[in-house]
Amino acid sequence: MEDPELLRKIRNPETRSYGFNLLVRAYQQRVYWHVRKMVVDHDDADDLTQEVFIKVHKHIDSFREDAQLFTWIYRIATNECLTFLNKKRRRFFLPLEDVGKELASKLDSSLEMTGDDIQIKLQKALLKLPDKQRLVFNMRYFDELSYEDMAQITKTSVGALKASYHHAVKKVEDYLTQ
Repeated sequence: MEDPELLRKIRNPETRSYGFNLLVRAYQQRVYWHVRKMVVDHDDADDLTQEVFIKVHKHIDSFREDAQLFTWIYRIATNECLTFLNKKRRRFFLPLEDVGKELASKLDSSLEMTGDDIQIKLQKALLKLPDKQRLVFNMRYFDELSYEDMAQITKTSVGALKASYHHAVKKVEDYLTQ
């Protein structure tokens, strides 16, 4: 179902629940994997995905349709991830490297994670990146988003995103060749 039709169903009091269920089904998996790449842990990603859709439900009537619906949802998911990681750092008084180490240890012990050693090494390299560089790398490399879509999601200029992606790629390459 196209976004305008989905929004009509959500905004109609008689079909609101049905429309929102359709929205969740349409976007839940993409949101989950976007969040999971940032926070690594399945349970955290599951909780954050739920929080994203609670916020979407709460604020859907204020969606102005000046962007694609998924772009708006993706922005909410991105903000939830960054807020979660910052809270985690503050709660445990952890510097960036320690949070990265904690997430890397979850990566090693995760039974759900599959993949060969190269994939695990790539994920560990990504955990060494600052959150925003990792976010840009994930959106560009894994999600194959255009810089224009990424600019709408992050409210950052295309030039800054290209620079951030370039720096992230360089750091990942350096880590992988060590």
